[in-house]
Amino acid sequence: MRKAKRRKIARLKTKLGLPDLEQAKSAVLASLRSPESQRSHRHAIDEFVLWYCSEPRLSFNKTVVTRHRIHLEDRQLAPGTVDVRLASVRRLAYEAADKDRGRHHQSADSMRD
Repeated sequence: MRKAKRRKIARLKTKLGLPDLEQAKSAVLASLRSPESQRSHRHAIDEFVLWYCSEPRLSFNKTVVTRHRIHLEDRQLAPGTVDVRLASVRRLAYEAADKDRGRHHQSADSMRD
């Protein structure tokens, strides 16, 4: 009997540079109405970007976010603080992925023309 081959699910691995992160950060902050929410998210995102850029990273994915959680917990921050900061990082990831998908669709459209 042959073993069934498992196919890996194709996932976009997003390699992000500082300009990409800044664009995603701007989109997150623009989506918030409250100045306090903007301040809180800006602080959390800036902190994440500093951490993310301080070590070599191949892609911005779930593993990176998990490692950032561990980093925050190692700093002995309160669980609520860790959760709030990770919410900001998740929004950043969503915006970055959305921008990446848009870029992918634009390049695909240009290939059709």
